[in-house]
Amino acid sequence: MKLNLKKPLVFLDLETTGVDTSRDRIVEISLVKVMPDGSQEVKTRRLNPEMHIPESASAIHHIYDEDVAGCPTFREIAKSLWSYLEGCDLAGFNSNKFDIPVLVEEFLRAGVDVDMQKVRFVDVQNIFHKMEQRTLVAAYKFYCGRDLTEAHSAEADTLATYEVLKAQLDRYPETLQNDVDFLADFSSREHAVDFAGRIVYNDKGEEIFNFGKHKGKTVREVFRTEPSYYSWMMNGDFPLYTKKVITALRLRDMNQK
Repeated sequence: MKLNLKKPLVFLDLETTGVDTSRDRIVEISLVKVMPDGSQEVKTRRLNPEMHIPESASAIHHIYDEDVAGCPTFREIAKSLWSYLEGCDLAGFNSNKFDIPVLVEEFLRAGVDVDMQKVRFVDVQNIFHKMEQRTLVAAYKFYCGRDLTEAHSAEADTLATYEVLKAQLDRYPETLQNDVDFLADFSSREHAVDFAGRIVYNDKGEEIFNFGKHKGKTVREVFRTEPSYYSWMMNGDFPLYTKKVITALRLRDMNQK
């Protein structure tokens, strides 16, 4: 089934130095940009993470320090990469919890202040888990009838994810709509404000804390009654995007006084 797109949808997959979304770095990125007319572009690039790639990570993706020694750093490609992604929606497999948070942290670390407010995120894994409860390898076999022989190759995983989403639309026409807005909502696990899920929306659409001693309280209420909590978060070990979000909320509430 051809995707019904109003703007380009970029499928992405990252190979990284580890699984910490706020600290680990990208060693390979693969993008499949699908245009509204159905045409597609595939771009794959290895990056120098500027740190040692742990052996545990290399054992999974088979990328070692010497493989990326002469590759550009993320900082060197950040502006051109954002130019390529700007104006697109994003999709992936477990991308809402991993790939997109890692990517945004890399952008912010490189000094590129990306605006994700109007971007829709389609997580094919969440659709799959809601419908079948499997992994990407099993999903590819289940939906596409083929073995994913190059799993943990960023390009193979990215192309497989694109194929799985199209097959999901064919298999569940009564449940799934061929519309990115619908798919983004359907594949979202919770209404999070930041990618780490530290700030979420309540039933009234208000931003509330989703952790710690103020869990369930609105950000506005906490920052007004305990202003030092903002400083504590800004100086703490939180993702850069989470800090960006609480800063924007704090400035918004200050301007509304």
